[in-house]
Formats: sequence, C-alpha cells, structure tokens
Amino acid sequence: MMYRVHWLQSALDDLARLWKQADASQRPAIADATKTIVERLCTTPFAEGESRSGQRRIAFFPPLAVSYQIELDRQTVAVLHIRLYRRRNG
Repeated sequence: MMYRVHWLQSALDDLARLWKQADASQRPAIADATKTIVERLCTTPFAEGESRSGQRRIAFFPPLAVSYQIELDRQTVAVLHIRLYRRRNG
C-alpha cells in the first residue's frame, strides 16, 4: 500500500528555516534526508521510527528528525514537524 505524504505548512516552514540556517556542507545531507523521508513514509510509515500517542510517530533520518501522523482512513502520512537531529556519542 502506498501512502500520500502531506506536509503541514509548519513542517515546511521548519524545513525552510533549517535550509536557510545550514551551510553549504549541511545542505546536501538535508536534501538527501528529506528525499528519504518522503520515500520511506510513502511505503513503510509503520516500520519507521518510534510510536507515540495515537497514530503519531517520530523517525530519525540524520541529520533530520521527523514527527508524523498516519491517517489510515485517507492513506495519508501527515508530516507535522522537522528538526535537526544530532546523534549522541557513547
């Protein structure tokens, strides 16, 4: 089953802000992570990340973390929030 990925305006605003703040070395990683987010959420939204309340989930695609909600009745994944994610050492 394929899901349609819908980005809330607030998530698009998050992504635009991160892009503007990124330097030239960070932008390719952000672009690659964004592409991977869309590809994976279209095909395997339940297999990605960790569950939260309801149908909400969080997944990590370094350097980004994405919060999203799966809407089964509409076969849609709504991207709620994007932020930078830094792995912890140790």
